[in-house]
Amino acid sequence: MPYRPPLVAHEYFSADPPELPVRARGEQGLSALVRAEVMATGGDTATFKVSTSAEEVLVAQVSVAGEGVIRVRLDEDAAARTRSARAIEMVHPGRFAGARVTAGEGRVVVHAGTVRAEITLDPWHIRFTTADGRLLTEQDPGHVDISGRLRTLPFGRSLVDGVTVAYQESLTAAADEHFAGFGEKFTPLDKRGQRPLMWNFDAFGAESDRSYKNVPFFISSRGYGLLVDSGMPVEFDVCRATHSCVEIVVPDDLIDYYLIAGPTVPEVLTRYDALTCAPALPPKWAFGTWISSGFFKDSQERVLERARKIRDRGIPCDVLHLDCYWQAEGHWSDLRWDPETFPDPAGMLATLREQGFQTCLWMNPYVSHLSPAFTEGSAKGYLLTDRDGEAYVADSWHGSFPACGIIDLTNPEAVQWFTGLLRDLLRQGVAVFKTDFAEGVPADAVASNGMTGTELHNVYALLFNDVVSAVTREVNGHGMVWARSSFLGGQRHAAQWGGDTYTSYPAMGSTLRGGLSHGLSGIPFWSHDAGGFTGTPTDDLYVRWAQFGALSPLVRFHGTTSREPWEFPAVEHLAVEAIRLRYRLMPYIYSAAVEAARTGAPMMRALVVDHPGDPVAWQADLEYLLGPDLLVAPMTAPEGTRQVYLPEGEWIDYWTYETHQGGRYITVTQPLERIPLFVRRGALIPVTEVRDTVGDGPFTDVTLIAYGGGTGGTTIRDVDGDTTVTATQEGDELRVSVAGPLQITNVEIAPVAGAPARVVVG
Repeated sequence: MPYRPPLVAHEYFSADPPELPVRARGEQGLSALVRAEVMATGGDTATFKVSTSAEEVLVAQVSVAGEGVIRVRLDEDAAARTRSARAIEMVHPGRFAGARVTAGEGRVVVHAGTVRAEITLDPWHIRFTTADGRLLTEQDPGHVDISGRLRTLPFGRSLVDGVTVAYQESLTAAADEHFAGFGEKFTPLDKRGQRPLMWNFDAFGAESDRSYKNVPFFISSRGYGLLVDSGMPVEFDVCRATHSCVEIVVPDDLIDYYLIAGPTVPEVLTRYDALTCAPALPPKWAFGTWISSGFFKDSQERVLERARKIRDRGIPCDVLHLDCYWQAEGHWSDLRWDPETFPDPAGMLATLREQGFQTCLWMNPYVSHLSPAFTEGSAKGYLLTDRDGEAYVADSWHGSFPACGIIDLTNPEAVQWFTGLLRDLLRQGVAVFKTDFAEGVPADAVASNGMTGTELHNVYALLFNDVVSAVTREVNGHGMVWARSSFLGGQRHAAQWGGDTYTSYPAMGSTLRGGLSHGLSGIPFWSHDAGGFTGTPTDDLYVRWAQFGALSPLVRFHGTTSREPWEFPAVEHLAVEAIRLRYRLMPYIYSAAVEAARTGAPMMRALVVDHPGDPVAWQADLEYLLGPDLLVAPMTAPEGTRQVYLPEGEWIDYWTYETHQGGRYITVTQPLERIPLFVRRGALIPVTEVRDTVGDGPFTDVTLIAYGGGTGGTTIRDVDGDTTVTATQEGDELRVSVAGPLQITNVEIAPVAGAPARVVVG
């Protein structure tokens, strides 16, 4: 059969990544570490002069960066910094009082409490072990095929014509080892056999390996994590080139990575947060429903009518989102109200506040070349430039809307100008911004601080969200944004969502996988467009996605067409019932949110968070735990039947109270009005009366539901503090004690087989 071109052409845009170095057949240039001499050993650092296979002399450092954290660096100069550091410092190594370095004949050991690095000098080699000697991983010397060609690159760097193009590392992987993380990846949760590229894409959906949010960090089933400090397009080969090796290629001025001990996933994430930043807890009202205007022409009249309908129809909702068209068409994003369609925005915002709504505005860091703001920004040097010094005009909308300039967030004066525009809107009464895009810095752009577009591309999302978060905190007292793009340390921006998802059942499934991956990358607060973004969902898909959204960390209804419940009249009541379930569970959901902010463990927990030793947990990636006690399995197929894996323990069907033994798959069939939902036996679930809004005050009228009795407890976390609940079963009686500010108005026992017959509080 003659050759035919691919049916789907490749897409190339201005912000696509530069090609990573590719070693041609027979090409030389490998400079791998061969042997080392100790230059110095301090209290927590060992520094080495290393010789390479290319007869170079480099500097390696192995140090303690916190309890349970080993840092490894390789460069020409011990003072070298990653290229992105000119714009932002992403990693902040800590100290550990118990750190020590011991040296012997041909061997150095760096001790960091629960983890240590054992370094052999000749030949050079590092083993990472637990304190008791269990191997976590070790450097791989590089694989050569039968023809003598390299299949993997050992620790060192690669040169082309004498110029360094990348540093690299290879670490061994056990045959049964699993890997997760790398940001919001829409591919299967276990990344073994994949090749994640750390480059923020405008992904055009949620069904490929293109990601809006990349995080150069992964977690291993062997009880460790690994973080690479670089804003460049780092590439990971996770047991793809060879089954027994994880390869890391870093096209930067050094390689600088951190081996983070667990052994549990929450312990790894807690140490990861200590190196990067703590998660930010969204304001309490943000956990209510967000309903959007959708991506079509809007007006002040329509917004007020939408608000009235929501209240008249009894739909619980805390946030109204106004998308692009609050601004004049063709001028996005100049951050100025369209005076024709929004003649009195301050009055509108005041009315919405009186009705209990917070208001969110869409925006991005691009400015249409048709907007007067572009002329101002270009004249004053507030925009990224091309190599000739002219404002870079990029096709940021891929032909759909006018080309744009990109605000140069490395320029303090540009930041001040941009912040001023945002501050005025916040003072008018805007509560929060949706920070869209920011994945579009072209590789050949130039920033005012001298960074190239390649160097700035990934970290630009952090700069953007930092600026918007800071001015929001200044005016409104919270730093929340609703962000599409992010990078290493993005958990400080409180909320992120999964981008422009297609409206289909498979797309809902891949969106879920992206959320689980992102949660294992240090992001506790994530969401998605309920109903999907692109196109119009069928009635059944709308309901199933509404149910998934209602039991996600945060929930927003948004799409290219309306996602307002009344636009789906045949199933409106079912979508609203899903929202009402969320509001009923709000004491439980908000408690899980507070705990996630404190620990860094995600609210939407892949099963591996709580069951890392269960190999099925690494594969069951279309379900999750919401908090510690609810297992959610969204219906990702139209048939209404699916397989659900229940981890060890006993699980109670939320709807029927039937008890199922865990450690196995079960077949679940649920009618359209029900999402597969299970409660851990022995759980105490706090619920409350459903109201129009969550608001920002403490909960009242909280009922505690006991599922199955036994001895256990829970902590209900609220804005006024923690309330501890303890339950003890004595015969047929459940004794419940409460300590804390929350008043529990009622305790109920779910009708589960074997549950106690009565309850005593006090």
